Amino acid sequence: MIDLILVYLGAAILVIGGILNVIAAIGFFKFKEFYTRLHAATIATIGGGFYPLIGIAIMVLGLDIDVYMKAVFAGVSFITALLVALGVPAGSHILARAVYRSGEAKPMVSVDRLKEDLEKGDME
Repeated sequence: MIDLILVYLGAAILVIGGILNVIAAIGFFKFKEFYTRLHAATIATIGGGFYPLIGIAIMVLGLDIDVYMKAVFAGVSFITALLVALGVPAGSHILARAVYRSGEAKPMVSVDRLKEDLEKGDME
């Protein structure tokens, strides 16, 4: 009984990840500015990468296979999801900072506090 619940729970999380990926793809094509597109791409990576990996790991735990195989597949999925969750926001931040500093894409904001701080020399 618990195996069936785990399979259905994992499948539901997998479907949620797919829906988030579609929503983020629509947002990516809808947005015009670099920074909002970067945000949509980050959401797509987290929603379309992290959640399906967690869903697959939960589904594998509910399958009727050898315990060793369950541990391997679920462990690899959980570790990969952890790496995605830690790496994607950091990479997105680094990319946004590099583009801002190079001046390739100007943010469409009325008040740019980062520019003010950089001009005063408060940040490097």
